Amino acid sequence: MTVRGPGGSLADVETVTAWLLDGMEAVAPIDMALAGASGLIAANAVPAPRAVPDRDEAALDGWALASADLVGASSYAPAMLAVPPSRIAVGAPMPEGCDCVVDAEWVEVDGPFAQATCEAIPGEGVRRAGDDIATGAGLLRPGRRISAFDIACAQALGLATLPVRRPRLRLVNLSSDGVGLTADLIAARAVAAGAETIRVTTERDAASIAVAMTGAVDLVVVIGGTGAGHDDATPTALGRAGALHAHGLALRPGRTAAIGRIDRVPVIALPGQPDQAMAVWLALGETLLARLAGTRPRPMVARALTHKISSAIGMVELALLKRSDDDWTPLACGALPLAEMAAADAWCLMPASSEGHAAGSMLFGSLLNEAP
Repeated sequence: MTVRGPGGSLADVETVTAWLLDGMEAVAPIDMALAGASGLIAANAVPAPRAVPDRDEAALDGWALASADLVGASSYAPAMLAVPPSRIAVGAPMPEGCDCVVDAEWVEVDGPFAQATCEAIPGEGVRRAGDDIATGAGLLRPGRRISAFDIACAQALGLATLPVRRPRLRLVNLSSDGVGLTADLIAARAVAAGAETIRVTTERDAASIAVAMTGAVDLVVVIGGTGAGHDDATPTALGRAGALHAHGLALRPGRTAAIGRIDRVPVIALPGQPDQAMAVWLALGETLLARLAGTRPRPMVARALTHKISSAIGMVELALLKRSDDDWTPLACGALPLAEMAAADAWCLMPASSEGHAAGSMLFGSLLNEAP
């Protein structure tokens, strides 16, 4: 692809996305301590090495009994117990010969004599071995986010670590007023997607930016310096550090973005303004990060539009959507005010050939968060 400038012809978004993804594979798994694993992407299933619990145990505080001794027992016809009952606490192993636990109020003990005033079935009040986790059961779902429940299972099994895929992202922030907010926004989205984010601040000259881009990471993202200003040197720096593939995307907002590679590491240079940076990050960055993490981009949901979306021919435009009952309400298209980004539930790309979508038409929106 010919390198393009923001004032010339613009690179096609779909073509650029395909180029970024070409040859990219999920990063190698690492073992992550449980304290840091929540929210990261599981690399593979972990077979349970043992059952939880690993024995039959009491599920409540009370008396451990044999259910056969309680047949027909009631408050009107108590069952005399030939064997003294065993008082048991929740979580304690079941005594031999006992197969149920009843509440303390249903057993009366008077010296060597004991009677029960209720019936019970085998297993009542008991947690059987493997009730929580069976031996060999698969813990974790590869490519899915590790939840608090996954962590609880790992703790119950006595595991110290879990296998995750955690791409390392180098976030280069140019020292300039106004881009700190953008860097914080992109960093938060990257961390939420499961990335380890290494933040670097550099001066705006090409030599400094080129040095700041380099490092042992899986993805480099630069904030700022992509426009036509006298001190916008990020594309030049990318060409020095590696290879500039395209400068200028047919995307609104985000037209001045640049992409390239340093060796095999993809580089995405985002404009400094929050709305432009977020549009490029959603359209390119999160798709690439999902590939590196071995997962899928956030799900898409089809809903009818409450209002028409108008789009200009010739540029891909990013639109923000808000859930309204079971429909999508358009919030913005081609420009992304911060308040609208905060209110949005989803986003979509309007093709360059499209003039928009009429009210009532079905539209697939990519969720910004885990739920609409």
